[in-house]
Amino acid sequence: MTPILPPFPHTRLRRLRRTAALRDLAQEHRLGVKDLIWPIFITDVPGADVEIPSMPGIFRLTLDGAVRAAEQAALLGIPAICLFPYTDPALKTETCEHAWNPENLSNRVIRAIKARVPEVAIMTDVALDPYNVNGHDGLVRDGVILNDETVVCLTQMALAQAEAGADILGPSDMMDGRIGAMRTALEAAGHADVAILSYAAKYASAFYGPFRDAVGASGALKGDKKTYQMNPGNSDEALRLVARDLAEGADMVMVKPGMPYLDICAKVKLAYGVPTYAYQVSGEYAMIAGAARNGWVNREAVMLESLIAFRRAGCDGVLSYFAPEVARLLQA
Repeated sequence: MTPILPPFPHTRLRRLRRTAALRDLAQEHRLGVKDLIWPIFITDVPGADVEIPSMPGIFRLTLDGAVRAAEQAALLGIPAICLFPYTDPALKTETCEHAWNPENLSNRVIRAIKARVPEVAIMTDVALDPYNVNGHDGLVRDGVILNDETVVCLTQMALAQAEAGADILGPSDMMDGRIGAMRTALEAAGHADVAILSYAAKYASAFYGPFRDAVGASGALKGDKKTYQMNPGNSDEALRLVARDLAEGADMVMVKPGMPYLDICAKVKLAYGVPTYAYQVSGEYAMIAGAARNGWVNREAVMLESLIAFRRAGCDGVLSYFAPEVARLLQA
């Protein structure tokens, strides 16, 4: 669409910027509390419920702390939280069987939150890295990340989370075929209403470093994840991955990381018109929070500007560690 503009001075584009009221009337995109998903880190490792050094202001939470966070989300109007476990290293193995243990921390937290705050949607992470002694999202054999064998494990993990009461499953592993396998298994097990928000376009990014600190995977990771996560130089591939996951039964799709990949968010939304989300990842959070802590940027202004960028790019929502802080500001 090409706008029709009469020549200056009949067109003065500054007219609609003159006052706050006019700027509000002409604003094209808005950020609301209902656009937010709040990622939280959980642990039952004694002494691990502390501030994460590489993510200023973010703490790992115990089960009770996670329930309180869900209660806080409900009070603030945040519709969903997403759980990421910090697993006891003694429970990590090469076969990752703790990932689908009905009594693992994630599943216990799901049940506890649903018992106390059932109206808050719970999203989970479906990947093996919190349980893998190798730190990878999939099973490893002779240095190779196995695809099909991993999908079997991920499907068991998804079923255990659905049985615990998860509302949204977030497969973040990037294995081929996992969405179709999960959807088929969920249908067969009577979990037809459980939604899948696929990390469809997840890049092999350097922005994940603080997250790996938060879940205790940094020291465990052997090698890198470039054989299964996307090349940052590719964009057409992202569209193929999204199309595949939608065809296999994903209800929603995600681009990760967020701000460095706003072009991908826009392309996905334009191409498919489906619920599209982005993850403002740990590195993005750490840069803003760290710079603000040093007085280099205005925390509130940069935080809000960064989030409206996702909406402008076409995202229907954002996973952000800033969620409770933003919600308070939006309600003020």
